[in-house]
Amino acid sequence: MDIKPDYTLDLRGAIPPITLLKVSQVFREMKPSEILEIVCRDPDTRCDLFKVLPPLSYEVLEIDELEEEKNSFRVRMRKR
Repeated sequence: MDIKPDYTLDLRGAIPPITLLKVSQVFREMKPSEILEIVCRDPDTRCDLFKVLPPLSYEVLEIDELEEEKNSFRVRMRKR
């Protein structure tokens, strides 16, 4: 799926609590229907991501592992 994000957060190398803070800050600034792409390495971040955002405020479009970098993944979500 080729989805063009409105916002991209590359959080590889960031400290996990900071990553969640950045995600929630950007998400608050977004308008409905805008797309956020998050790239990170920490597997806990992928799970914790959905704990810091209100449950009905987003739609997950895609979660995949990056082929070019081992142990990294990308999450794309649309704000409702």
